Amino acid sequence: MAQVSGSSPLRSRAVRIGAGVAVLVALAGYVTVQFFAGDQGDTRCFVRGGTESGARYELTTEQAVNAATISSVGTSRGMPERAVTIALATALQESALRNIRHGDRDSLGLFQQRPSQGWGTEDQILDPAYSAGRFYQHLTEVPGYSRLPLTVAAQRVQKSGFPQAYAKHEPDAALLASALTGRTPASLSCESRRGDDSTPGDPAKVRERLVRDFGPGILPRTTNTSTGTGTGTGTTSPRATSAAGAPDARTVVVPVPRETGTARGATDVTASPQQRGWALAHWAMAHSAELRVTRIAYADREWRTTEAAKGWQKVPPGRTAGAGGGDDVRITTSP
Repeated sequence: MAQVSGSSPLRSRAVRIGAGVAVLVALAGYVTVQFFAGDQGDTRCFVRGGTESGARYELTTEQAVNAATISSVGTSRGMPERAVTIALATALQESALRNIRHGDRDSLGLFQQRPSQGWGTEDQILDPAYSAGRFYQHLTEVPGYSRLPLTVAAQRVQKSGFPQAYAKHEPDAALLASALTGRTPASLSCESRRGDDSTPGDPAKVRERLVRDFGPGILPRTTNTSTGTGTGTGTTSPRATSAAGAPDARTVVVPVPRETGTARGATDVTASPQQRGWALAHWAMAHSAELRVTRIAYADREWRTTEAAKGWQKVPPGRTAGAGGGDDVRITTSP
């Protein structure tokens, strides 16, 4: 294109103005993200593979919460670890494990599902537990999905314009699935970079999230000791006691399921009770920042916010981390 005489100074000025506007837009976007992300930038979570692999993956608390939801919904429906890996790789590609309110055409949420294509209403799709459940529902309709290449299985569900894009996320998704399904114990930990946080937690919210992701059968029915009558599913367990044995209303006790059935009618029969316990413990870890969890205890390990940088630590000899129930996962919120 021919350049008009005398236009060079104008073009230079236009370029400088354009560059300045771009910087301002980028800065505004960064500030907006930080404002709405809250503590996302202050707390990070880490997944580590087995001692032999040395693999490591870092993610934000938002990503950790969404990944834990995807995994818990899958395992509570009886889906194998391979299905969880496929789901996580799909969400990593579609939304980077963020529950976004925009996308191509009317696509929404973790899996970029479209209301116009029968995936549900906008509100339903923006519920991570619902959208994960819908993904698994469609995945089970793919014959032999667990034996297919990940890209093929994911594409049969998503019908994406870029089916090969899922492949690059498989290693990270497999590492996440191994931790969140409990197969690799004590492999997910989170730590805050803000220092002490006096914001109180709410055990009721912990129970609410557990029921949302795992189903109502995840928490035991409790009994009113004065009347002997049941108080309903998901209330505070009477076994929620402190390390010293005294009642502790801040601790939610989650019994590790040993049966072959769950509230949603199925479970992964190949998973041992220990694996199920670690799936619950890692779920609590992923939600630790959101739910203001200060301590998680299971088997012979515990994690505390005061020593979060050390990750999961073995408890002193002669004391189980459960402190009153080694087969329980104990989640304590801040006072």
